[in-house]
Amino acid sequence: MNPAVMPRTAEASGGERELGPHCPDAHNDSASSAAGPDHGPAGARRPGRPRSERAEQAIIEATLELFAEKGAEGLCVEEVAARAGVGKATVYRRWHNKEDLLLAALGSMKSPLPETDGDSVRDDLVALVTVMAQDAADPRRTRQYTLLLGEGAKYPRLMARYAETVVEPRRDVIRSVLRRGMANGQLRPDLDVEIAMLTLTGAGMARGKYDTVGHNEDFAEHVVDSLLLGLAPR
Repeated sequence: MNPAVMPRTAEASGGERELGPHCPDAHNDSASSAAGPDHGPAGARRPGRPRSERAEQAIIEATLELFAEKGAEGLCVEEVAARAGVGKATVYRRWHNKEDLLLAALGSMKSPLPETDGDSVRDDLVALVTVMAQDAADPRRTRQYTLLLGEGAKYPRLMARYAETVVEPRRDVIRSVLRRGMANGQLRPDLDVEIAMLTLTGAGMARGKYDTVGHNEDFAEHVVDSLLLGLAPR
């Protein structure tokens, strides 16, 4: 599974309660079967009908906008659907509850990581750090991520699932590159993979927050090359 793609239906129970009991549209049978702009009669769905990527993107954008405006507790599926121009059932067909929807939206803040070819550890790491640094330098993504961290103290379950479904799969991509380098002799066999991974991700995520290094296209290369001086075989 692409590490940037969020699962849509994990753990349907409990999300609505943690993310705000006052939300008027807590998921229930009537909400998920209500007719919407792209529905037939309530509960009816034409078999094999393709999902609309345009509608899905509109839902994600609306979720992020409302999250920025009201936080996790103030976000309601009914408002998301209205802003996205779809029916609530369109939302619930894709995500079981508000927590799943919010996790998908938060996961979309991170760009997909590139495929790594495995020939050069350096090239693979540069490609990965480049994407992370570009995301960190995006003001809109930075604002949303800062808000997420602020909300995280109030919603530990949400943050735990975010770490499990968004953060760790992306870290695993970096870990796999490092371990491959250890196996083929491009990196030291006694390398501490976790420390190296955190060093790379930390440098990438710091981009845009601290401007001690000038903005240029060589940033990722400088990060990786500097780290490799300490990781290379001796």
